[in-house]
Amino acid sequence: MFNRETLNGIIKSLGLVFGDIGTSPIYTLTVIFLLTQPTEVNVLGILSLITWTLIIVVTVEYAWLAMSLGQKGEGGTIVLKELLISLLKSGRKVTFVTLLSYIGISLLFGDGVITPAISILSAVEGLKLIPGLETTGQGILVLIAGIIAIALFCIQKKGTEKVAWAFGPIMVLWFLLIAVSGFISILNVPSVLASINPYYGFRFLMENGISGFFLLSQVILCATGGEALYADMGQLGKLPIIRAWYFVFFALLLNYLGQGAFIIQHPDAQNVLFEMVFQQARVLYIPFLIISICATVIASQAMISGMFSIVYQGITTRVLPMLKVDYTSSQLMSQIYIDAVNWILLVSVLFIMMEFKESHRLAAAYGLAVTGTMALTGIMMTLIFYLKNKIFKFAVALIVTFVDFAFLFSSLYKIPHGGYWSLILASIPFGIILIYTSGQKRIYRVLKPIDLERFLKKYNRLYLSTNKIEGTALFFAKDIRKIPPYIANTMFNNNIIYEDNIIVSIIKLDDPFGVSGAFKEKISDGLRVFEIQAGYMEVVDVEKILRISGINEKTIFYGIEDIVTDNLIWKIYSTIKRISPPFVQFYKLPPQKLHGVITRIEM
Repeated sequence: MFNRETLNGIIKSLGLVFGDIGTSPIYTLTVIFLLTQPTEVNVLGILSLITWTLIIVVTVEYAWLAMSLGQKGEGGTIVLKELLISLLKSGRKVTFVTLLSYIGISLLFGDGVITPAISILSAVEGLKLIPGLETTGQGILVLIAGIIAIALFCIQKKGTEKVAWAFGPIMVLWFLLIAVSGFISILNVPSVLASINPYYGFRFLMENGISGFFLLSQVILCATGGEALYADMGQLGKLPIIRAWYFVFFALLLNYLGQGAFIIQHPDAQNVLFEMVFQQARVLYIPFLIISICATVIASQAMISGMFSIVYQGITTRVLPMLKVDYTSSQLMSQIYIDAVNWILLVSVLFIMMEFKESHRLAAAYGLAVTGTMALTGIMMTLIFYLKNKIFKFAVALIVTFVDFAFLFSSLYKIPHGGYWSLILASIPFGIILIYTSGQKRIYRVLKPIDLERFLKKYNRLYLSTNKIEGTALFFAKDIRKIPPYIANTMFNNNIIYEDNIIVSIIKLDDPFGVSGAFKEKISDGLRVFEIQAGYMEVVDVEKILRISGINEKTIFYGIEDIVTDNLIWKIYSTIKRISPPFVQFYKLPPQKLHGVITRIEM
């Protein structure tokens, strides 16, 4: 029996987690049977492959293996990276894992653009079955889909908290409708139930050879969004998501089997799900279409929120540059909005819609990034289970990873058919990550931070011999043992020394959550160290922590790098730095107290 809290969690997870995978039935079988003959043998084979893809990739890989690796209830690529790095000793291995995580984050961006485009467009195409709208041009459908996408992205800044309560119930209704529709269709051709036997899937692959293997690149569309089970675990907890997946799995299975039965009866079907519902209950078709469009909007919303979360994790783990972050909920700090990400996503989604125009053409490009993400997750999980000496899970993870790579290699077929757009879209964040992280390492070496011991010798002499400014000054340093040059410039070159000088250090924890602030031992007269320890997914309110600890500063100093370079890569890095807010603005420290100290650097 479920108590009220668990039931609420399940309904909420249907709205936040399962939108993408839940709307896959709109296009998956339609696309597959544009590429293969809709014979009964082929239908049973495809249905078998879909059933076992949902079992192996979603249930085993994500709902069982990945979710067993949650850290303090959190999941996702960055969590796997942090878990794996803590288990590795070799520097080269850490570099390899870090690179894998960068690729994983970047591929999610490729997914993030195509998901709303294909979901909304495929649902809007259902309008053509309404009597009188059969001749609606594809350009009009793209325009309608584009308007829906623009409306969705425009409301992000205001926050979705006020409407989010409706997401779960709408998705419950959506899954019930597709399950009932599928069940009714199965009654007409009950023989499709035999496809649950994996034999039919193996037979299809054996009989169709290389063409059957490449068709796996379309079969994987049924599992797109499966990674959200693990990535969104922190929002709702493990138990509600797993229990919701049982319901979603059976709803999806009934619908796919029902669509298969409909194809056997109507091999000329062009838009399988919508034609099946239209034939079953014409009077209910328009309400069903409206709910399907709502479901695709909810799927897109989950993706957008997920992208904000991923970018924020990237910023706090210092793999992405600082971006302006707004909090859209006064109750939940995790409800965030990132302006730059929102508009880049919208422009990309509209471009993809106009480039491909039809959902079945978009499906030819979709899935490459998904399978790449799944394969990377499989590799990282397998390594973690191996290093933790969990032999059974290691063996299962190895088999699952082999299946992931089969889907990945089959999806390479999509590259010339538009799949290259996934790679182009993913290359943008990947390039930014590589340039930014390389630039940060280079700038740290060029700046030549001062050893604490050498700094203290000069500081002590100056503190005793100079007139001090009344009040408290804050400075920021990543590592107290290495003093940034801007602090030395402020104190030694400009003779700015306050009565009380506090160096604040923000330390990233290995755990995703948890935040604390405390003074370390006093290192000299008028010089103290205040350390803030924060989880790598924690939204940190630095000013609040300072006030709780009794710090009421008069001035906050921070470093600004003025980069001079002829190198193209470093010019890009310099531009990224220039348009990114400094971390004192990112942490929303009081602007009237901020003083930037410029250091000129040649790279």
